[in-house]
Amino acid sequence: MKTLFQEKKNHLLAVMGAIFLFAFFVPFENPRIQSAVQESFLMLAEYAREHVLLCLVPAFFIAGAIMVFLNQQSVIKYLGPEAKKPVAYGTAAVSGTILAVCSCTVLPIFKGIYKKGAGIGPAVAFLYSGPAINVLAIVLTAKVLGLQLGIARAVGAVIFAVVIGLLMHLIFRKEDNERTTNAAMFQGSGDDQGRTLGQMVFFMASMIGILVFLNWAPSGGSVAVWDAVYSWRYVITGVFVLMLVYSLVRWFSRADLADWVGATRDFAVQILPLLFGGVMIAGFLLGRPGQQALIPERWIASLVGGNSLSANLFASVAGALMYFATLTEVPIMQGLIGAGMGSGPSLALLLAGPSLSLPSILVISGELGWKKTLVYAALVVVMSTAVGLVYGTFF
Repeated sequence: MKTLFQEKKNHLLAVMGAIFLFAFFVPFENPRIQSAVQESFLMLAEYAREHVLLCLVPAFFIAGAIMVFLNQQSVIKYLGPEAKKPVAYGTAAVSGTILAVCSCTVLPIFKGIYKKGAGIGPAVAFLYSGPAINVLAIVLTAKVLGLQLGIARAVGAVIFAVVIGLLMHLIFRKEDNERTTNAAMFQGSGDDQGRTLGQMVFFMASMIGILVFLNWAPSGGSVAVWDAVYSWRYVITGVFVLMLVYSLVRWFSRADLADWVGATRDFAVQILPLLFGGVMIAGFLLGRPGQQALIPERWIASLVGGNSLSANLFASVAGALMYFATLTEVPIMQGLIGAGMGSGPSLALLLAGPSLSLPSILVISGELGWKKTLVYAALVVVMSTAVGLVYGTFF
């Protein structure tokens, strides 16, 4: 206990030292630094207003429900390291497609299924597919940036989700098997307490419906049916809210609800500090689209012209660090392409960008550790670079 307390004090001292050095050496009187600091807080404010209440809060409750109510053995059976690969990776990819959320909103749900016993391969496949395999984003990519790029993005994202998940499984298979055989590694009761499979599906579907339709985005006239759903999104969300209320009243006790709220709170406490810190760092370095921060957009545009290895690699790394809210990558890419970005780097950024960001990397490291996180990020960057290079050569 004493050693743990000392480690916490040393960690706090290190954080305070880093803050001191930052405050001491950063030239805040410089106009560019002042602009970057302003962008940092403006990006945090924008993130809080547009993503926390509608995206993260429902995602936290879904993650809490997975942690408390989902049967652990079922999760291990269908998503564990020894699960049948077509079932595990197919489930992970399809789940991500249905959610169609940004790289930060998918994090609580990823943590929930991973803590419950999902293997690192299927969990990472889900982590990648959620933000990357977004049906509307792919449609808009094809309409705004060209059919070839839209198809390449769709095919590449599906293949990436499966291949990256399988590679993570192979690289960390031994550790993953040890983890899933140790019941103490998992939290939550894993007991459905007499609820049927149909009741649990109804309950989980109601929350997923709230998350999906509450954040339904317009297509800008590209898809009429999609825009019709958008105009009725609040009514549809209301139906799912009624479904959720019905399930909670009929099938859950007060003790169940208390455990659920507690697990939801725990996820929020674990994730939000890292997420907010990452958003502020991303804002400080890159700023919001069209706004000047420490690294101007024109610098990025100047480095991604043509189809060289360096251009594709830079696009992949930049995409992995930048934060893209859902669908914002399309107008950003339109601007960069207009500034001279090559076709290969464009695809590389589209494959790396939506699935990763500096905020999400910080949160993932808190769950997987830095070793696994850096391997995951490296796989995304390397594969995006390679595919971008090949695509740019032929198109």
